Amino acid sequence: MMDVLIINGKTVNDEPVEIAIKDGQIIDVASKLEYEATQTINLNKRSYISAGWIDAHTHCYEDLPLYHDSPDEIGYTKGVTTVVDAGTTGAENIGDFYRASKDSITNVKALLNISKTGIVKQSELADMNDIDEKLVLESIEKYEDFIVGFKARMSKTVVGENGILPLKSAKSIQKKSKKLPLMVHIGSAPPLLEDILELLEDGDILTHCFNGKENNIMDNHQRIKRSVWEAYNRGVVFDIGHGTDSFNFDVAEVAFKEGLTPHTLSTDIYHRNRENGPVVDFSTTIEKLIVVGYSLQEIIPMITTKPAEMYHLNKKGHIKEQFDADFTIFNVESETKVLTDSNGNTRTTDTVIKPTHTIIDGSVYTLGG
Repeated sequence: MMDVLIINGKTVNDEPVEIAIKDGQIIDVASKLEYEATQTINLNKRSYISAGWIDAHTHCYEDLPLYHDSPDEIGYTKGVTTVVDAGTTGAENIGDFYRASKDSITNVKALLNISKTGIVKQSELADMNDIDEKLVLESIEKYEDFIVGFKARMSKTVVGENGILPLKSAKSIQKKSKKLPLMVHIGSAPPLLEDILELLEDGDILTHCFNGKENNIMDNHQRIKRSVWEAYNRGVVFDIGHGTDSFNFDVAEVAFKEGLTPHTLSTDIYHRNRENGPVVDFSTTIEKLIVVGYSLQEIIPMITTKPAEMYHLNKKGHIKEQFDADFTIFNVESETKVLTDSNGNTRTTDTVIKPTHTIIDGSVYTLGG
C-alpha cells in the first residue's frame, strides 16, 4: 500500500508520468502504475508535475529588521518545496535561524553571511573586524545539515571603503571549509564587476546576473562583457536573484540573444518585494523568463536539478526512485498579464504559471486560488 499515488500527470516535455510515494520517498516512476494507495491524485492529463521547486536565493529569517519573511509564505504556499536563505544571518544569529526553521513546513536551508552579524544593517561588510573566520568555520561544523554555502554581498553600500577585500576573505574561508559554494551579490561599484569575476571559480555563484545597474554584465555596446563570458565558461554559476533592484528585462533579453543562459532562477524575495512587487512570488519570476524567450523546458532545470546540484541537496531535484518525495504540480494557463522588472519596465505575457499542489516529504498541500 502506497501513501500517495499520482496518476495521469505529465512532464514539461508532455510525456505521461505517474509516481508512487511511501514514507516520504519516491518508490516508483513510470508512464503507468498500478498500486493501491491511501491517497490518489488524478491530474487528468492536464497538470504538469516537476521535482519540487527550489528557490536558491531568498531572505526568510523573520527576526532581522531589513530583509525578512516567513519561509512558508514564500515556500509551500507558492509551490516552492525548498527555500535557501541567502546570507540573512551570520555566525552570531545562524543558531536562532536554524531553530526557527524547524517550525516550517517548507524545507529551509541557509547560506552563511561571512559577516558575523548577518544583515542587521545594509553595510555589514564595511568593518573587516566583522569577518571572523573562526566563527564562520565553527558555525559550518555545528550546523552542517543546515548551512549549504557562504554569502558575500559585494556592492558599494555593503562593503564601504573595503573594496574587494571582503571577497578575498570569503575565498580564504571557503578554502578552509568543505569547499561549500560561495554566492556573491553584485551591485553598484566599487568593487567593479571585472574585479569580482577575477576571483570567482568553478562552482561559485554570481547572483543578480541580470541587474540593470551601471556595473552590470553588459559593455558600452550593449553586449555581454568578455570578462563575463570568461567567468561563465570556466564554471561560475549565474543566478537570477530578481530582488527589488536586480532584474532588468533589457539585460535579460541581451543575454538570451547572445546565448548566456542562467543556471538558476531565484527570487531574492522578502516581505516588501513580495507584498509590493516587483517580485511577488516564484511563479511570476518564472513568467518573466518565459516572456524573455526561455522555454519552460529550459527553466524547470533552473529551479530543480541545478540548484539541488549546486547546494549538494543529493536527494532533491529529480523525479527518481529513492529521492525525496518533493514535487510541484502546476498548470500553464493562457492569460494576459503585465510583468514589471526592478526598473519599472514592463512586458505583457500570455503564459501564466499556476501551482495547484505542493508535495513535501510525501505530504500533500492543495493550493487555493
